[in-house]
Amino acid sequence: MRYLLGLDIGTSGTKTALFDELGNTIATATYGYELFQPQAGWAEQNPEDWWQACLNGIKDVIDNSKVSGSDIKGIGLSGQMHGLVLVDKNYNVIRDSIIWCDQRTEKQCEYMTKVLGKEKLIEITGNPALTGFTLSKLLWVRDNEPENYEKVYKVLLPKDYIRFKLTGVFATEVSDASGMQMLDINTRNWSDELLQKLEIDRNILADVYESVVISGHVTEEVAKLTGLEVGTGVAGGAGDQAAGAVGSGIVKEGIISTVIGSSGVVFASTDTPRFDKEGRVHTLCHAVPNKWHVMGVTQGAGLSLKWFKENFCRKEIDEAKEKNINIYDYLSKEAAGSKAGANGVIYMPYLMGERTPHIDPNVKGGFVGVSLINNHADFVRSILEGVSFSLKNCLDIIEDMKVEITDVRVSGGGAESEVWRQILADIFNYKLSTIKASEGPALGVAILAGVGVGIYESVEDACEKIIKGQDVVNPNCDNIALYDKIYKVYNSLYPRLKDI
Repeated sequence: MRYLLGLDIGTSGTKTALFDELGNTIATATYGYELFQPQAGWAEQNPEDWWQACLNGIKDVIDNSKVSGSDIKGIGLSGQMHGLVLVDKNYNVIRDSIIWCDQRTEKQCEYMTKVLGKEKLIEITGNPALTGFTLSKLLWVRDNEPENYEKVYKVLLPKDYIRFKLTGVFATEVSDASGMQMLDINTRNWSDELLQKLEIDRNILADVYESVVISGHVTEEVAKLTGLEVGTGVAGGAGDQAAGAVGSGIVKEGIISTVIGSSGVVFASTDTPRFDKEGRVHTLCHAVPNKWHVMGVTQGAGLSLKWFKENFCRKEIDEAKEKNINIYDYLSKEAAGSKAGANGVIYMPYLMGERTPHIDPNVKGGFVGVSLINNHADFVRSILEGVSFSLKNCLDIIEDMKVEITDVRVSGGGAESEVWRQILADIFNYKLSTIKASEGPALGVAILAGVGVGIYESVEDACEKIIKGQDVVNPNCDNIALYDKIYKVYNSLYPRLKDI
């Protein structure tokens, strides 16, 4: 039997997963790390923490599975998108990585728009200037830390730093590079026009490949540290959303993915680039060769529930521990005790600004409609509903772009909640299906690696064989009209919050 390894460098931790060529999960390991917030709206991580988590994870899955390193035929890399990793000429990290949810770069986005124009930015990169994307972060370092900018030898994304540590090669691939906002998504290569106008040296960018291409091979040093075979191929891989889409079989038009992770994403594959003129959803290169995708993103999805848990659930955490219940399962059960509409409480999930449909890094979240009748369960349910309303905003825009929708699949940590899945089905008014690909992005990039090393003929062929549907959730007809009414109120609240 041949095996494939998938690494998913996430925001809260790195998951390492080993699969056989049939897509069965053989072993997994997850190691967490810190997120630093030096100021409000800032978010940073230490790339060396990612690397240590990868080393530990690889060693664990090899040791626990008893699979020989020589039987692992390929490695795929997935990672949180948009993070800025700066490396000097000695291959050392210059500063902590500024990651995807950081919102400090508003001035740099204004500069990008002034120099290039909003329409030109969308035409080239598929997106207007965005605070979360990599380019504005690079410009922020140039403006505010010139001593660090002068040291820059290479600009990398989180997963591509791990690629360098595994292989010694500086490389990226089209799906993740699309989120840097320096790639021409039409040609699937760096935009010389954009780089020249913004006075950025193309040489500081890594070579860009299609996601299935083997971009490097495991070094002797890494083999000794991990148990991998020297020369094992490392595929281009994908940004976490494209990787998760492959791992859920979202590789052709008509199939829509909704992911409830730290952020929330509605993702659709397209055969040609599709653009929203207002830039409310992202258009990026897919990890599938010669395909693209549109993607709406809400910043504070699972992040909202995590924030609420950490600040307002001391009692619930203690009770969950006593009963040996996962705290999120506990909160999900609690939310089920509140009726649809959360007894009037509406949650706006803008804890880290917003991207879709409001490109607004400064908007703040809030609970609206609170009265003396409300209890803890209402607040928990309102979070699940508010995030789902925000995801509905994403879906509406994609529908307005005339993207075909025949099948909606849901995944991510939030989708493990039966209550949250039902709420989402009711608000979307679509039948939802979950996927037996619980490892999501890690499986997706393992598939990409499998194509790269010749185990699978194509991404589509592999997904057809491996990805199978699981549970189906039908909308509850009793709740559809109620949620439609609340959705209208929800949409009216942003203008009232944006100036607070």
